[in-house]
Amino acid sequence: QVQLVESGGGLVQAGGSLRLSCVASVSIFNIDTMNWYRQAPGKQRELVAEITSGGSTNYADSVKGRFTISRDNAKNTVYLQMNSLKPEDTAVYYCNARGIYTYQRGWGQGTQVTVSS
Repeated sequence: QVQLVESGGGLVQAGGSLRLSCVASVSIFNIDTMNWYRQAPGKQRELVAEITSGGSTNYADSVKGRFTISRDNAKNTVYLQMNSLKPEDTAVYYCNARGIYTYQRGWGQGTQVTVSS
């Protein structure tokens, strides 16, 4: 499986911004979709944003207009720009790769995002 390493989490006040990064151990050029999920305490893991190999994006309704997912294939990196953060965005954020082949699939270890009110 691909190794994914997230970074960029932290503590921020409501209304602030953070940018998460996810670096993959293999080329992401032809990985079908790269995704960001999050899991808050006591809740199920949910899809936040996804980006296809062609650059199409999709977002959870709760983050539309505030979060932006992007990918830099040359750096094997996916980003999640999070603006106008709310306390309800507090969660562990996970990077996920979903490719055709086994070596193109995997999860990162997660990065904590905490938004204070």
